[in-house]
Amino acid sequence: MWRAGFGPAVEQLGDLSKYSPKQFYKALVKASDKKPDYVNVADNYLDGLYKGLEDAGRMQKKELDKDERKMVQQKNRESIRNLNIYWLHEMVNSSAQLREKMAFFWHGHFACRNLNIFYQQGLLDVIRRNATGNFGTMLKEVSKTAAMLNFLNNQQNRKDHPNENFAREVMELFTLGRGNYTEDDVKEAARAFTGWSANLKGEFVFRRMQHDFGSKTVLGKTGNFDGGEVLDILLQQKQTAKFITQKLYKFLVNEQPDNEKIEWLADRFYKNEYDISKLLEDVFTSDWFFDQKNIGCIIKSPIELMAGIQRMLPMTFEKDEAILLLQRALGQLLFYPPNVAGWPGGRTWIDSSTLMLRMRIPQMLNDRDDFNVKPKDDDDQMMGRKNDPDEDPKAKAANSVKRLNRPVIVNIDWSLYTKHYESTPREGLLAMISSNLLQAKSQVKPELINQYADNSGRENFIKTATLQVMSTPEYQLC
Repeated sequence: MWRAGFGPAVEQLGDLSKYSPKQFYKALVKASDKKPDYVNVADNYLDGLYKGLEDAGRMQKKELDKDERKMVQQKNRESIRNLNIYWLHEMVNSSAQLREKMAFFWHGHFACRNLNIFYQQGLLDVIRRNATGNFGTMLKEVSKTAAMLNFLNNQQNRKDHPNENFAREVMELFTLGRGNYTEDDVKEAARAFTGWSANLKGEFVFRRMQHDFGSKTVLGKTGNFDGGEVLDILLQQKQTAKFITQKLYKFLVNEQPDNEKIEWLADRFYKNEYDISKLLEDVFTSDWFFDQKNIGCIIKSPIELMAGIQRMLPMTFEKDEAILLLQRALGQLLFYPPNVAGWPGGRTWIDSSTLMLRMRIPQMLNDRDDFNVKPKDDDDQMMGRKNDPDEDPKAKAANSVKRLNRPVIVNIDWSLYTKHYESTPREGLLAMISSNLLQAKSQVKPELINQYADNSGRENFIKTATLQVMSTPEYQLC
């Protein structure tokens, strides 16, 4: 449930002992079969502005005055915030857990930071639609999104003046991995991608006058290749299957790769023509997936941690801003990867400050604690306020403090959770709570949990013991 989704929901607690892992996986696959709806949270101002264009040239930045540019930037940032909140809500509440979990993986694989809401919505749609489908199809669709073409500078990739950035990252980060191609391969592939562009509405555009129609040699193959044919050449390399499989293995199974298992999985992935669903089935229905060494060995990413808590303890935030602040402080804000390589994951999630904050979150959500941790300084994430010359310095300082020291006001609905334990004997409550919440055996003595839990009544004990268990280092693992 944690590896193929964002942890069990409180409604599923009663089912955990009734069904086999294969039955659960089959149910997850079935629930994720339906095609997701296109998500459109774009501000009406932007929607009207973009749809009303008769000529894309009218929207060039130089033709917008300062106030209009500022308005467009602000509306885009606000819309991307709304997209973040919408998608996290889907991760928490959707029954299509496998689809959303895999979309979350591909969101990190095809990492893209772009402050155009229409571009980001388009990329997210491609990823969610193809999350458990065919990797080759997704690679080709992602490569034609306005978000990726702009982020990797392919708008500047023209005949006689090739820009190699897009071609390099497609090889290094999306398919082959570093060291499995030459600089000449990058240069020749870049020529194939010349003319690949997009309009302001996010639609792919092939600009023939900017394309290099000459002969190219990529990975030993020579021809009059265009970008799509280069992507086919990359998919023909078994190294691409191995690179993707290894990355997925570390995400789904164990951060310490098992080369023998990865080779077996990659070989089948390649023979199955990059069918992601078959690769997932090979992983999740294998006996070795449940080896002791693979249980409770993965550090939850901040998004997984936050989504998992909300699935177990249904809650509503009085202000969505708190969700974004927590993401920033923990180091993973959706749609704002640190760079084109995405979030490194693993032990990088944990340092002295983030570990203490992660362990404090359950208590913070329940106690209406002040959020007084300063997130990292990143102007995109701060919605453009970091270097705003028009904002009064005193007001900026006041707003900064205000933003970072607000109480996190959350309403938790405990009813289903406490009801689940009504037939559990009082002396067995803590053991049952721990078994539902933890994958790794807790090193925290039960006496310590009991000492800090509220023993004034059965329901109070269930609530406070749950929060204490969620505040242990072991809850950071899945």
